[in-house]
Amino acid sequence: MVFTTSAEAPEKVPEGSNSVLVKNLYLSCDPYMRGRMSKPLHKSYTDAFTPGSVITGYGVCKVVDSGHPNFKAGDLVWGMTGWEEFSLISMPDALIKIKYTDVPLSYYTGILGMPGLTAYAGFHEICSPKKGETVYVSAASGAVGQLVGQFAKLMGCYVVGSAGTKEKVDLLKNKFGFDDAFNYKEEPDLTAALKRCFPNGIDIYFENVGGAMLDAVLLNMRDHGRIAVCGLISQYNLTKQDSVHNLFCLITKRIRMQGFIEPDFKHQYPQFLELVIQYIRDGKLIYVEDVVEGIEKAPSALIGLFSGRNVGKQVVNVAHE
Repeated sequence: MVFTTSAEAPEKVPEGSNSVLVKNLYLSCDPYMRGRMSKPLHKSYTDAFTPGSVITGYGVCKVVDSGHPNFKAGDLVWGMTGWEEFSLISMPDALIKIKYTDVPLSYYTGILGMPGLTAYAGFHEICSPKKGETVYVSAASGAVGQLVGQFAKLMGCYVVGSAGTKEKVDLLKNKFGFDDAFNYKEEPDLTAALKRCFPNGIDIYFENVGGAMLDAVLLNMRDHGRIAVCGLISQYNLTKQDSVHNLFCLITKRIRMQGFIEPDFKHQYPQFLELVIQYIRDGKLIYVEDVVEGIEKAPSALIGLFSGRNVGKQVVNVAHE
């Protein structure tokens, strides 16, 4: 990708170019972006940001001009773009045309975009759920967690989530339909909190947090439980990451624990989209967003993810269509 600043944005793509010029409408703040701001200690699935260059991330855009045969001016798309008002995207093949506009366009940064497919594939493909199983979701009010819990309820599972404020706990129980929820910041003993919520143990854990939370979960997992490792947000800003002490439970309880990333399941997006758009129309899925107005607020919105300041999916509204 090559990006322009908004002040330098061309009116058209260069002659003979395969590029697409887009106007950015919504930008997505996602925890994985934190890892792109540091030199990786080990090989990662995405490149680090280049100092001095425009930050990139998922966004919803409107095509202004196109040299690519699959796109024309006026098309609405989502995919990787720059944190700027206009972006010149030199490799647009990864952009996805927006098919349905009877839902908020911002949904394509969340429930109908990367976080939505992450939640759906992580739960259904990695966790292999069965009706009646017990499911625990950490960071449950976030972009991915709120959907995992609702997918689990649609499967007929018993679902508990954790979050960091009373407001978020109320949201889990009263809006998203979780069977129970607790504020992890008010629990001095996470192991006891999970035992209280799951007296017979946890079949499925959707991992978004890591550290002490993972340690407590391992002690409360049932035999042959499954853990889908989506994120470890408690660890991203630490210079020395927390140790996990209860990994022996993986052996004694024959637990399957698997990490995954959304690109592994990109081929499932078309059928995912058709299913979830119908769920939304039927009122079977609810999605909460935390939208800030103006690109100048994007940095603080991203930083806020790591202190739990956002309520729901964090989105930046750059411009209106």
